[in-house]
Amino acid sequence: MVKIVLSLIMISLLLLSLAVVVLHGEKPTVVATTTVLASIVEDLAGDKVVVEYISLPSLCPAHYDVKPSDAEKIKYASIVLSHGIEPWIDKLVNASGSRAQVFKGVCTSWSTPEDLRKCYVEVADILKKYLGVPVDEGLNKSLNTIDYIASWLRDFSKENGFIGTPVVVMRWQRSFINYLGFNIVASFGPPETVTLKEYSEVITNATKAHALLVIDNLPSGVDLGMKIAREVGAIEVAIHNFPKAAPEIRNVTDMWVYNVKLISNALKTANTTKTIEALSTQISELKRGNDLLTMYLSISVITNAILLVGLIVAIVKLRGVKK
Repeated sequence: MVKIVLSLIMISLLLLSLAVVVLHGEKPTVVATTTVLASIVEDLAGDKVVVEYISLPSLCPAHYDVKPSDAEKIKYASIVLSHGIEPWIDKLVNASGSRAQVFKGVCTSWSTPEDLRKCYVEVADILKKYLGVPVDEGLNKSLNTIDYIASWLRDFSKENGFIGTPVVVMRWQRSFINYLGFNIVASFGPPETVTLKEYSEVITNATKAHALLVIDNLPSGVDLGMKIAREVGAIEVAIHNFPKAAPEIRNVTDMWVYNVKLISNALKTANTTKTIEALSTQISELKRGNDLLTMYLSISVITNAILLVGLIVAIVKLRGVKK
């Protein structure tokens, strides 16, 4: 009887294993906490792995609220990749019952081409070492793309007047904006952490430097950036920090291209606004000058009329005396 029960248990376990293979395929599953990490794995491994991500690209992963479906994603994962800023990752892995190896502190910055190159190399090493996935071709292609986009960004910055332009920036975007050549005259942290003193300093510095743009981090919210822009007379523009927020943003380099075009359009608006304001000021000054000139001419006419009348009266009196 015991042998029969053990046999049934073994058969059940075998069937369960087969079911897992059918449902999840034979490819290893890599779960990434963000679309940054997910896009890097996709670029490196292609269809050699199944890639899932947890936090939506429109949200800051530090504030993401996990769902039961997230635990299901991790349940059958081979490895889990995280930046180290996700306070929920350990609880989620434990809740899923997964035996996946969790890597924390992966790709802690992706703001510049140099940072992003390190991210790809780091993830490639993990995929090769722990999954045995061939990634050399994907890595070489990705690094070449990063180098190309880096050159393109430098040219775009020069052609669109980024270099030296005074701006205010949300802190998570500071490295990227600095790479583009902007003059960062003030920066601010996550809205929930900004004190009144910090806010006042931002307004003072931005006003003094005549900042043209307030560059916001979209996943952190835009209300504070818009308020700063109104205070200092600048244009607010919110840019992405995570890929896949739009169909054309497949990975980080796509995101950079998308973001600089948003910034360029905002800067054109800011420059147009400043030009209109300058013209309005000139027109007001000309009008004021014309008004003064008109007043002076009027006074001159009246004065001349009085003098003429006085002259006529004097002539009449002189003729009367001669008679």
